Amino acid sequence: MRSCNRKIRQNGMTLVELVISIVLISIAMTAMLSAFSTSMGRSADPLWKNKSLKLAQAYLDEILSKKYDNDTPLGGIPATASINCGSLGPDGGETRAQFDDVDDYNGLSDKPPKLVTNINMAGYADYTVSVAVVCAGGDVSLSNSNAKRITVTVLSPNNTSMPFSVYRGNF
Repeated sequence: MRSCNRKIRQNGMTLVELVISIVLISIAMTAMLSAFSTSMGRSADPLWKNKSLKLAQAYLDEILSKKYDNDTPLGGIPATASINCGSLGPDGGETRAQFDDVDDYNGLSDKPPKLVTNINMAGYADYTVSVAVVCAGGDVSLSNSNAKRITVTVLSPNNTSMPFSVYRGNF
């Protein structure tokens, strides 16, 4: 008689292999969930940035529609020679509806943002807009009084400050 000394091969996993698999899968899942939660936490950022851009554009459109300076004639030609860069801001008791040149907006701060008619802009209650105007002709290779830099800074609800700047020339 022949003896049966054949080894029986088992199919399946050992307990050690099973524990190692569980540990590796849990590490991978933790990394994936961490990345997912980080991206979900920032999902509103593009919305705030887009709304900030639209808000700044509305303010810049309003400002750029005004004259360069009080003494600038309608149409801007001829260019004004007597620009006083030391006194930028509203003239006397002007309100925003009476602003007639770009430097009148210097120091303007609105929370919440308002239309020129002093009505709050819908959908922007938690935003803050501030405007700074400086003579900055040297930045664009002109004499200092021949260009003004207008900076509109929008502070979004997540406290991210976004500055938007344009130059307005004296012509």
